[in-house]
Amino acid sequence: MIRNVVLGRIDPNATEEVRFGLDAGLLGLAGMRPAGLVGPMRIGFDAGLREGGWSFAITNDWVDAAAYQAYDTDREHGEFRALIGAACSELARVQFETPDVPPDDHDPALPTDPEPLGL
Repeated sequence: MIRNVVLGRIDPNATEEVRFGLDAGLLGLAGMRPAGLVGPMRIGFDAGLREGGWSFAITNDWVDAAAYQAYDTDREHGEFRALIGAACSELARVQFETPDVPPDDHDPALPTDPEPLGL
């Protein structure tokens, strides 16, 4: 499985119109259901629990690299991405491979001890 993570910092000088475009872009992404998407797209604004965080995050999971690459080059996705990018001073992206673990199963990378990890 391929996990895609995008972080954005909203430009403090972005106009109200550009910020409206950000909302439209994020809502548009959230509504997409492209082939190969595993589960929902997750989109959220920073909860402000630590200083210096990014403004928002987008995460989504894909059955494989080909499914992610098809989404990455999709025209509709590109239109939403342009709206989001116009409102940001910075964007960071990473795609990484994860074990194929059903969402309700135990993650094999974590200890089986039920005690909290304390992270």
